[in-house]
Amino acid sequence: MHDYPLEQRTIGHMLADKAVRVGDRACLVFGGRSYSFREAHRLSNRFANAFAALGVRKGDHVATMLPNSPELLWTYWGLAKLGAVNVPLNTAARGDLLRYFVEQSDSRIVVVAREWQERMAEAIAGNRAVEALATLGGTEPALGALGLPSAALEEFAEASDEAPPVDAVRFDDPQFIMYTSGTTGPSKGVVSPHAQAHAVGRHLTQHYGYHQDDVLYTCLPLFHGNALWYSCFAAFWADAALAVSSRFTASGFWDEIRACGATQFNALGAMTNILLKAEPSPRERAHTVRQAMVLPLSRESYRAVSERFGVQVTSLYAMTETFPTTMFVPGDPEAKGSSAGKPRGLAEIRIVDEDDRPLGVGETGEICVRPSEPWIMMSGYYRMAEATVRETRNLWLHTGDRAYLDEDGYLFFVDRKKEAIRRRGENISAYEVEMLVAKHPGVAEVAAIAVASELSEDEVMVFVVPAPENAPSEEELVHFCGRSMAHFMVPRFVHFIDALPKTASEKIEKYKLKSWAEANRASLWDREARGIALAR
Repeated sequence: MHDYPLEQRTIGHMLADKAVRVGDRACLVFGGRSYSFREAHRLSNRFANAFAALGVRKGDHVATMLPNSPELLWTYWGLAKLGAVNVPLNTAARGDLLRYFVEQSDSRIVVVAREWQERMAEAIAGNRAVEALATLGGTEPALGALGLPSAALEEFAEASDEAPPVDAVRFDDPQFIMYTSGTTGPSKGVVSPHAQAHAVGRHLTQHYGYHQDDVLYTCLPLFHGNALWYSCFAAFWADAALAVSSRFTASGFWDEIRACGATQFNALGAMTNILLKAEPSPRERAHTVRQAMVLPLSRESYRAVSERFGVQVTSLYAMTETFPTTMFVPGDPEAKGSSAGKPRGLAEIRIVDEDDRPLGVGETGEICVRPSEPWIMMSGYYRMAEATVRETRNLWLHTGDRAYLDEDGYLFFVDRKKEAIRRRGENISAYEVEMLVAKHPGVAEVAAIAVASELSEDEVMVFVVPAPENAPSEEELVHFCGRSMAHFMVPRFVHFIDALPKTASEKIEKYKLKSWAEANRASLWDREARGIALAR
């Protein structure tokens, strides 16, 4: 691994070096096309200069809503070279949530692909802070009707390839604002400095043994920290190739792995469970994969993935706010296969009780994290000073997750202290689900909870107290949700109830709702069992 001092840990510095040192090696593989590090450097320079011509300057916030594509990467890296702050948006966001992301982030420029332009036009209508647009795949009439200056990403490749001054951007400058689910409030924008992403890439390369002959494959969305941190920046640090596809399909997964020559892939636990449920096939072994990173990882999954697919299985614990806090690496004991590994030098980790007092071995409490190097963690939550202070109280980042450490220092995840729901790799705010469901005129009260999924992680369930008039059916309610929230947020289970259980201080007793849901799982109204399809 070629190392870089802290002051050089920016895309501008590192890509300029790689263009010279390993310029002919593959940097990106997408859709059967390979781009070298030299091409990546030149194309991201062109995108940087085109964005500058559109009015983007250092410190400007740019909301990006793009599919996995070369244009996404050149956009991300071009903005990074300018020192602009990239606000990657989940492509499933719509309605009030999308409007909130753009407005709360103070985005001046919006970059959006054609398939999401109608919902973006609705979200930014009347937002005077948005000054210009960049589009991919043409422009929908609804977006064009806003009358904002606009440029096509397809034409950015014709701009000058002169590199912006690398010294204009520092390692501690903000590179991303990435939204993570709220607990008792709206989603928080995590401000990520340049050095944070590079700390992730460096740490994974070092401890997983990635090298320049590797091909790291992901079909996860690059707007998400998982694929961006653990695939893109890891490949970048290893001088390796990043192979990207548009989405996960069980039927095409192994064909894509073989076609790109992947030596490592990054998967969610739900994905590997789907692959394990498929009929065994010779294709599962006809590959060059050495390692598979699976999040989250159970002991059963560890053994099944390793034995059936013939790969080393790795895992880790991290958040958008942090870095790989703990890592399960090749050579770790199989008996620890259900753990998230242990700290590997980047962090101190502590398990604490409700009063922040340290707990002992085997005792379950909240995971708290403290970095051992500067600028490798978030700078804070954007425009949320109180939340930043609260979550970093007593000089520790409080994760809201509960776990315990065993006698060897391995971390075993237990559950989530916070009211977030984790569904197929997406963190979902129970608060935001509740706020959107409550907009239905026939809903008096609502509580959203997590119900264990058959695949892994959670499913979304809502308990609804109907209003005296206009009470919806379960099907009407989920279709209403589908028009106002991301598809992965739409409740799978709906149950109408006369009154929500509450404490004397009127706080909803969600633990009672969870217990009832678990006891009555077989009889719950289930959107998937009824074959109700949602628009994406």
